[in-house]
Amino acid sequence: MERVLNDQQLARRDKMNKLIEMGIHPFGKAYKRTHLCQQIRDSFQHLDKEQLEQQSITVKVAGRIMFKRRMGKLGFAQIQDRSGMIQIVVNRNVVGDEVYEIFKINDVGDFIGVEGQVMKTDSGELSVRAAVYTHLSKSLTPLPEKFHGLTNVEERYRRRYVDLFMNEEAKRIAFLRPTIIKTIRNYMDSLNFTEVETPVLTTLLTGAAARPFVTHHNTQDLDMYLRIALELPLKRLLVGGMEAVYEIGRTFRNEGMGPMHNPEFTLMEAYLAYSDLSGMMNLTEGMFTEIAKVVGKDTYRFNGHEITVKAPFKRVSMVEAIREKTGLDFKKEISFQQAVAYAKEAGIEVEPHFSVGHIINAFFEKYVEETLIQPTFLYGHPVEISPLTRVSEDDPRFVDRFELFVGGKEFANAFTELNDPIDQLQRFERQLKERKLGNDEASDVDMDFIEALEYGMPPAGGIGYGIDRMIMLFAEAESIREVILFPTMKPVD
Repeated sequence: MERVLNDQQLARRDKMNKLIEMGIHPFGKAYKRTHLCQQIRDSFQHLDKEQLEQQSITVKVAGRIMFKRRMGKLGFAQIQDRSGMIQIVVNRNVVGDEVYEIFKINDVGDFIGVEGQVMKTDSGELSVRAAVYTHLSKSLTPLPEKFHGLTNVEERYRRRYVDLFMNEEAKRIAFLRPTIIKTIRNYMDSLNFTEVETPVLTTLLTGAAARPFVTHHNTQDLDMYLRIALELPLKRLLVGGMEAVYEIGRTFRNEGMGPMHNPEFTLMEAYLAYSDLSGMMNLTEGMFTEIAKVVGKDTYRFNGHEITVKAPFKRVSMVEAIREKTGLDFKKEISFQQAVAYAKEAGIEVEPHFSVGHIINAFFEKYVEETLIQPTFLYGHPVEISPLTRVSEDDPRFVDRFELFVGGKEFANAFTELNDPIDQLQRFERQLKERKLGNDEASDVDMDFIEALEYGMPPAGGIGYGIDRMIMLFAEAESIREVILFPTMKPVD
């Protein structure tokens, strides 16, 4: 397809051809640098101009030209690498006429390498005085205007490669994300968990209530799903004796997009033999505390609220939280008819597959969820909405489960795991009945998992974390698309 180039793009192609005429490859080759820009600042900023001249420190740096100006035989440029920026000073009398001509040809956006002495200008700007100047790669499209970058938010996400070198905040988050994930790994490893990998393609929908992405295996002529959760393969590993396992992996749910939702997202699930709900609470408080320590502060702005990340987190049961907001006491056993009456009075739609437990959850979502601002463990979910969780010994209508809420949003979901194969099969069968009644997020029956449980699974605690939302909190980002390098976007025609 033939592209229509604007005047600036045509001018840059002319400069590319001039480089070729001078015997210089416009897209260069490897360059061995000795320092990153920030390393030069950290190492030499404290020295004054005379000290730098006396010490005669030579470095080799490389990066993208972000700013450039010429004053007769003297040229200045700011180059940017992954660590930051440093000024380059190019003197025609030092580098020679031919090399200075290359500097003149170079545009903002081009990549260059510079070998030279660290110095300070008369104004005190730490710089590198070029002794050897090397063109590395040509930029054929002009950069966005310096002070505004990509002003259209959609374009920022769509052209993340531009956003990263024009927007310091985007770059900060891009580097903070792997730092946080590395912190999580180090924390889990310090507790003797083993990181594992499980299949992305599956033939069953299990481990969560979500709509799937469907694909097709050509060789086996078999429809398959992209996984919606990591749970059941990891619990099979507990049966196998691995005892403490976790996985950080991409998960896919064919649902809406918004500030808190992306169809593909990063989930971490962890399972610990001989643990329970309390153990998962301790694990979570320790992890969040460790991340806050690495980031360097306890208070963060998230979803319009000031959040303080300090253990212990608040703990409240679902029915207690509903009673506080509505006055209704669902801890007392009530009939389905009475629950329906409460729902109608509150304007809650009762769907065909609903039971008392579903109605309780609907009350929570309407009246309580958005009010849980500071980190809160919300526990005691109805058994009907928790098909993989152990029933509470105190009240069989509820299960040993908690969700972690921060800023009115769910961050984690944890269970005292159900390891009774008979009860688990009955829960799966109940899910099938719900699907027939219209619940298109109900789970499949995984008979292989039932068979695994029949071999015996130790008592265990398990938890799943939305990694992207965690990073949103610690990065103080307003949208999940800020913390995912390449979020799902509608194609441009």
